[in-house]
Amino acid sequence: MSKSKSGERNMSKTIAINAGSSSLKWQLYEMPEEVVIAKGLIERIGLSDSVSTVSFEGDKHVVVKDIHNHTEAVSILMNDLKSLKIIEHFSEISGTGHRVVAGGELFKSSVLITDEIAKQVEELSDLAPLHNPANVAGIHAFRALLPNATHVAVFDTAFHTTMPPVAFRYPVPNDYYEKYAVRKYGAHGTSHMYVAQKAAEYLGQAPESLKLITAHIGNGVSLTAVDGGKSVDTSMGFTPLAGVMMGTRTGELDASVIPHIMAKTGISDVAEVIDIFNKKSGLAGISEISSDMRDIIKGRAAGDAKATLAFDMFVNRIQKYIGQYLAVLNGADALIFTAGIGENSAEVRDAIVSGLSWFGLDIDESKNVVGVDGVISTPNAKVKVLVIPTDEELVIARDVDKFK
Repeated sequence: MSKSKSGERNMSKTIAINAGSSSLKWQLYEMPEEVVIAKGLIERIGLSDSVSTVSFEGDKHVVVKDIHNHTEAVSILMNDLKSLKIIEHFSEISGTGHRVVAGGELFKSSVLITDEIAKQVEELSDLAPLHNPANVAGIHAFRALLPNATHVAVFDTAFHTTMPPVAFRYPVPNDYYEKYAVRKYGAHGTSHMYVAQKAAEYLGQAPESLKLITAHIGNGVSLTAVDGGKSVDTSMGFTPLAGVMMGTRTGELDASVIPHIMAKTGISDVAEVIDIFNKKSGLAGISEISSDMRDIIKGRAAGDAKATLAFDMFVNRIQKYIGQYLAVLNGADALIFTAGIGENSAEVRDAIVSGLSWFGLDIDESKNVVGVDGVISTPNAKVKVLVIPTDEELVIARDVDKFK
């Protein structure tokens, strides 16, 4: 690890934290140079055989042990940084940036975390019941371990605060919006913003001149219509349950299904139904194999009818949203694929785009390969198709630096 001329750069490290319901992804940067010093992932938090992986200087260090909660996960992560000699003292980390899924109408940009801010984030858990509690747990743990660092919350919903009322309002009585803030908030905003900006660079145009559709396709999936660099509509809604079909989430369905299921199954708590829609539906519910697209593709190749249906439904729902956003934007300059499936699955990209040829989308098969980064459409395609790896952690680290 290099020291700067002053020898003080070792004191200016920022860690970007992305805490999921059962995982904690992190990246340690030297800022403002944006050099990645180390990165890692802690998986299966709260389950047996949790896995902590640290990647540093070309090596991967993997430990399997039970990690009961996010507080414990943070403690293990910080001790790993010391034991692997990535840092000598905790105090070298001068900033932490925390991805927070739901900021509601309260937070329109990143904020310095105080006790009051942490409390407000916790109170917004209704808008992201799987995510905000984990985000808050990470915030508390890091603030306890690094009392002198700058702690910043970066909100997934912030990029979508530019949506007009015609897009974010639901057609329910006004009281529900005015009293209870029932509206669309969206998610994955940090990712959508990053890839939209990168797409403008790749296309050699100013963001203000472009109409883009960004498709963040991972275990969670959302699409966004970006007009002139601003989000004007997005597929996730009041919570990240809305929109397209996902790994374990339903996406949109008729609300009348909820009382029907309760009446037929004897489930008495509506929260239990929502939990099933969040955790046991989507690809997992239809395929009955897995929530992982790689497993679905294997099942499909082997002729499994349920895996094939799951794949086809997944593609169908994404195509419908792309069609919607071509209407919302009145045409688009480019479609951008990002996140786990969007970046890595040539099959999914091909299946989605092959059904949109009438709109002027066309993929060059020689470019549609694993590890691609950039334009994958044919030269004559009216709407360009790009694959851009997302980097939410870098956006988070940059925002922390603004507060230092």
